[in-house]
Amino acid sequence: MAIFDYAPAPESVRPRIREHYGLYIEGQWSAPASQRYMDAINPANEEKLADIAYGTAADIDRAVRAARRAYEKYWRKLKPADRAKYIYRIARALTERSRELAVLETLNSGKAIKDSRDFDIPSAAAHFFYYAGWADKLEYAMRAGKTARALGVCGQIVPWNFPLLMAAWKVAPALACGNTVVLKPAETTPLTALALAQIVEEADLPPGVVNVVTGDGVTGAALVEHDGVDKIAFTGSTAVGKTIAQRLAGTRKRLTLELGGKAAHILFADAPMDQAIEGVVNGIYFNQGHVCCAGSRLLVEERIHDEVVVRLTERLQTLRLGDPMDKNTDIGAINSREQLEKIEELVASGVEQGATLVQQQCDLPTKGFFFPASFFTNVQQSHRIAREEIFGPVLSILTFRTPDEAVEKANNTPYGLSAGIWTDKGSKNMWVAQQLRA
Repeated sequence: MAIFDYAPAPESVRPRIREHYGLYIEGQWSAPASQRYMDAINPANEEKLADIAYGTAADIDRAVRAARRAYEKYWRKLKPADRAKYIYRIARALTERSRELAVLETLNSGKAIKDSRDFDIPSAAAHFFYYAGWADKLEYAMRAGKTARALGVCGQIVPWNFPLLMAAWKVAPALACGNTVVLKPAETTPLTALALAQIVEEADLPPGVVNVVTGDGVTGAALVEHDGVDKIAFTGSTAVGKTIAQRLAGTRKRLTLELGGKAAHILFADAPMDQAIEGVVNGIYFNQGHVCCAGSRLLVEERIHDEVVVRLTERLQTLRLGDPMDKNTDIGAINSREQLEKIEELVASGVEQGATLVQQQCDLPTKGFFFPASFFTNVQQSHRIAREEIFGPVLSILTFRTPDEAVEKANNTPYGLSAGIWTDKGSKNMWVAQQLRA
């Protein structure tokens, strides 16, 4: 396979980054009660980007009260078509500033600029456009005799792997349904959520309809436990999601959780091999593997195992790892030092337990948090790399002989978020899909 050399093609746009960011509460920027600030850093070079306010329980209380006032005074009383106009303003602003926001996302998260530019930001804008269109059509989604009614104040906690997109997933539908929002972005990736707050401010939404409180897990816990919140929406780790569910048990609060995964891709011998290899590569190495539904387990029919390993090894060498701001880069930086250490620890456990490690051959940047695209062969189901969510660019390959065995191995996991099937036979595809717990 030919391997081409690529000249650097760095993104030239530089976003507007403030030196200090406060909390966005009730339409105003304010200092945190703690007077403490966190560092927002660029994981590709470990350089500081800005000071970020550290929100406390007192700040959460202030934001929730502001959201309640906005809900009672403004937002719930607006005609749905008028709510839609505000949401459309946000959508248009995201589109107009898409290139700047893509750069900001890459700087703060480490993901490749082409992913931010082509997926994250356009998808975030699309969600606001979509839910703006739903705002005055909610009655058509209800059963006869049922009426759509807002819940009130929504507390929303988003992860670091798709910072702005996850915020859009949560904020846009909540606003369209007539709710007000307190958004708590991830500790390591707050900058695009704060840019969203600026867009909300420029769109002239009534004060308190959208509030953004930055901080860490303690801040998020204060939001979860606040009595003034009617619903919590959380995307993140399964362990934290379980804790949230336990804390809300017996309360009146609604809850939605989108948690971890250890998805299996099942590759049958009759699959179109070229397409399957590309699908497997995209399924695990997109966004450095920082995807809850990543195909982190590959179940390969035994008779094509060796061919698949050869093809994957060749394909790994064509992936470009490096500066996330380079438009040629396929694999950017790992989001944080903490996440890099977790990946390294789990990979080391795979080697210790007897699996064979294969990695792309490339020089890692001397600064920043980077890990090469990797996969393991000779993996057993008891290995940690086959059972635990690595959340990095690491694939575990297992084998099977029959469709029943493939299904049994795919379902042998505490997760059930997603799965993939590669076969040329439609009947086999449908049968396997019906058996998978995903």
